[in-house]
Amino acid sequence: MKLQDAVYNWLTIKVVAQARPDDTAAQETEQFFADLLREDHAMEQIAFTKEDDVYTVTCTANNASRTFRFPAELIEAMLDQINREPDKYANYE
Repeated sequence: MKLQDAVYNWLTIKVVAQARPDDTAAQETEQFFADLLREDHAMEQIAFTKEDDVYTVTCTANNASRTFRFPAELIEAMLDQINREPDKYANYE
């Protein structure tokens, strides 16, 4: 998986996990992608901000800084879907 794809996947589920702290699947999936970033891409630091309609992710891998920008609409699509149809996304412990 390319770094940009991994960052996109991590950020998408991170937004869901933050909005749904009791959602076990979201928490586990966020951890999976965080581990993938560390193990497969040597990610040492990762952070994000949201300004207006754009998420900006900054990260450090192999002593090099990288920045990625994603439209908020794209990142929040999964959370929007969950919020529209919550009965399809029940939390199973």
